Amino acid sequence: MTLKVDLTKVFKLNHGFRLQWEKAQDAHVLLYPEGMIKLSPSAAEILTLCEGSNSGEDVVAALEKKFPEAQGIANDIKEFIQEALSNGWLK
Repeated sequence: MTLKVDLTKVFKLNHGFRLQWEKAQDAHVLLYPEGMIKLSPSAAEILTLCEGSNSGEDVVAALEKKFPEAQGIANDIKEFIQEALSNGWLK
């Protein structure tokens, strides 16, 4: 799959979505008017950084610093951001 995400762009949650910790789910969730999406820990880490001031490159750098043992995560982050954009979670 060819990824079209430009990591120099700044990403943030789309209007109508809210990221929060949900104790009952024991996980971060993405809330929206029609429901809720339970997020994996890695998805929550990425979305937490997509708050309107970090570029995709900033997100990659922050997560590479936080998780130095995770080699080559840039492509995984780019893939997730592409998926989140496709699903309308991010803009």
